[in-house]
Amino acid sequence: MTVNDAKPLLRLRGIGKNFGPVHALTDINLEIPAGQVTALVGDNGAGKSTLIKTIAGIWEPNGGEIIWLGEPVHFRSPKDATAVGIATVYQDLALADNLDIVQNMMLGHERLKTGLLDEISMEKEAKKTLADLRVTTVRNIRQPVGSLSGGQRQSVAVAKAVMLDAKLVIMDEPTAALGVSQTALVLDIIEQLASRGIAVLVISHNLTDVFRVADRIAVLYLGQMVSSGPVTNYDTSSTVHWMTTGAAPNGSGPKPDAAAKQSTEG
Repeated sequence: MTVNDAKPLLRLRGIGKNFGPVHALTDINLEIPAGQVTALVGDNGAGKSTLIKTIAGIWEPNGGEIIWLGEPVHFRSPKDATAVGIATVYQDLALADNLDIVQNMMLGHERLKTGLLDEISMEKEAKKTLADLRVTTVRNIRQPVGSLSGGQRQSVAVAKAVMLDAKLVIMDEPTAALGVSQTALVLDIIEQLASRGIAVLVISHNLTDVFRVADRIAVLYLGQMVSSGPVTNYDTSSTVHWMTTGAAPNGSGPKPDAAAKQSTEG
């Protein structure tokens, strides 16, 4: 069975999220397949952060369903989302600058041997994970994370998610404020994740990056999913039009996936 024939790893059906009288998300339908990169785009205030925090278990939706591997799930905390295999890498990365790379990657999941930290085992596992992701710019995995470049820090945060057996990795503006070479490093890692069968949901304002790595695009506008589908349905101009107006260019173009629509009608 190919990835495209498989059931979506994650399906959102009619998701809504309110903060008092403010409707941050309204009737969101989205499918995220395994082994593919889905880019979530939208202007400031479109609801991107609210949506990923809802998927990550930080906020419970006020309506709709989250379906994981074909089964409805209820995430009441980030631990619930992590437990099924959803890892979120936020812009601040949540890394401890004073700890080294191995300590960061194993933080909260340290291995013990005869009551002591099994440093050799943890170091081997960290090295293997970075090598599997083809992260070659890190010379010494015992150097403090605070000494790393922005791209290397992203690499460590993603590698930590992989070590926790994540099936879906959500990345919030992973290339923001990075230079050309560091951006290339992060985009390579995103492609490596997808090649390993891991689903990736990327929030990005950089459409050059989006069209470099995305298999699918989903466009939010004022809390509504106005368009989603294969990246081949879009170009930069049409994507910007969707993001800024919430409508198709010249009244034509891809609407939200028919499958996502049908999921709320069935």
